[in-house]
Amino acid sequence: MQGHEMHAEMMHVERSLIESLIWQIRLGLPIVAVGTTSLRTLESLYWMGLRVTQNENATLSDMVVEQWDVYEPENQKWSGEVSAEMALQNLVKWMQKYDLEQLICRTQILIAPPYQLRIAHALATNFHQPNSTLLLLVAAVVGENWRKIYQYALDNKFRFLSYGDGSLLWKQ
Repeated sequence: MQGHEMHAEMMHVERSLIESLIWQIRLGLPIVAVGTTSLRTLESLYWMGLRVTQNENATLSDMVVEQWDVYEPENQKWSGEVSAEMALQNLVKWMQKYDLEQLICRTQILIAPPYQLRIAHALATNFHQPNSTLLLLVAAVVGENWRKIYQYALDNKFRFLSYGDGSLLWKQ
C-alpha cells in the first residue's frame, strides 16, 4: 500500500447536504454511502471539517484531502477529540463564513485498514477485484469479515466488477 498512488476524485457537495448529514447524525439515523466515490466523499467531509476546526482561517485550497492525511499522527490525535457532528458543524460554519453554498474540490483519501469510518455507517457497492484499493476500502468498512463475504460471493458465482452483483456492507 505504501508505494501506491491513490487517484484523486473531484467532489461537489452542497452545504444543504452537509446540514442534512448533521441532522441524520443527531437523530441517530444510519448514513449509507452508495458507491465507493460517495464513501470517499463523505469521509473526506469529516477531514475537511477537522481541518477547519484546527484552522478557522483555512482556505478552499486547504480543503484538499491528500492520500495519507488521515493517517498523520497529528490528525489522528485531533480526530479522537472531534466528533463527526462537530466536524460537519464547523465545516458548515466555515462555508457560511466564506458564503459558499457548495464545496467543489478534490479528494485523494485512501481508505484502507486500519481506517475507521467517521461519517458513513454502511456502503452499498459491487464486488471488487482482488488486490485493489477498493477491496482495501471494503476491508476497512467490514474488517476481517471481508474474506468471508468475498468467499461467499465466489462460492455462489456472484458477478464481480462494474456490472456485477451488489452488496450492502455495514461497518464493523
